[in-house]
Amino acid sequence: MIKYIPRFSRTERTLHWANALGFLFVLATGLVLYLPSLSVLVARRPLIKDMHFWGGIGWVSLLVLVALLGDRRGLLRTAREIERFDHDRLNVGQKINAILMAAFTILFLVSGLLLWYGERDTRFHFASTVVLHDGLMFAALALFVGHLYLAVLHPATRHSLRGMTLGSVREDWARVHYPQWVSDTEKVPDTRSAR
Repeated sequence: MIKYIPRFSRTERTLHWANALGFLFVLATGLVLYLPSLSVLVARRPLIKDMHFWGGIGWVSLLVLVALLGDRRGLLRTAREIERFDHDRLNVGQKINAILMAAFTILFLVSGLLLWYGERDTRFHFASTVVLHDGLMFAALALFVGHLYLAVLHPATRHSLRGMTLGSVREDWARVHYPQWVSDTEKVPDTRSAR
């Protein structure tokens, strides 16, 4: 009989998927604005620009709402865990991915606001802002493709997708990939899946 153990709480999963959906929406609208062939094909640049800007505001606002309305203590535990570069519940790659995505989200927001305000007031118009925003897009896209590959295609890691969709993973898989975390969860009951 296959035994499953809790891995990610409801709040952690909601935050992950809110981030993913928000990022994909902003990426899609941003690519329409960035690539001339897509821009010509859509032919509604002002509308797409507004969708991109307000989609970015919605993305960040949704993340803040999930963090505020969800299990804040659990998210703080996860944040503290991310700061330690050991191999417990999350591996080093997952921790680096989380840190980079958090940093990219903040930089996207700041540079996007500067671009938006710069179109309305020249005091906020800086040439390097476009370079930063576009550079972030390429870096975030590369990170996203790598993350998607590991979560969906790579045989050793794709089972972890179950943890982010259903909240639990097979115990035998967890013992191989995260033995310290499994050992710790056996000592202290995990209440994460409830929140």
